[in-house]
Amino acid sequence: MVLCLKLVAMLLLWAAPGSRSETGITRKQVDLIELNHFIDEEGREVFRQVIFYDWSKSKQRFHVRAWRLIKKESQLPVRQWNPDFYQCTWHDGPLLRQVRASKLRETWTQQDPERVNRALLPEDQRLPLFPPRVARNPQAANASPARSNR
Repeated sequence: MVLCLKLVAMLLLWAAPGSRSETGITRKQVDLIELNHFIDEEGREVFRQVIFYDWSKSKQRFHVRAWRLIKKESQLPVRQWNPDFYQCTWHDGPLLRQVRASKLRETWTQQDPERVNRALLPEDQRLPLFPPRVARNPQAANASPARSNR
């Protein structure tokens, strides 16, 4: 029952991809979410991460947009039904971030796929998943236009 209520609440809150609602939720759409388990030589999990990709038509491959370490089970991708998609959700300060994709792949590797992808598309050329957060200067908001031009 609780799961149904959560699903209904999530669907009601979901707006157009890439939008930010009044509730402080920032949403984005990507082509693929990868849940990667990085393992050591003995097959033990070192860390888990989600990697967000978009398909490059010109290069005919996926390019990383962003990644994040999984720190809590609640950050793992969740499959939603009707419509069918996968979604990751986490808190980033006061914002709730949500990323959805129609495809999910799960991998166990001894190489970090995000780092491997840097050879194909350097980090500084990636399309950011979310715009960088800019700290507000509370004094600038109180300054009058005449003072700020001096």
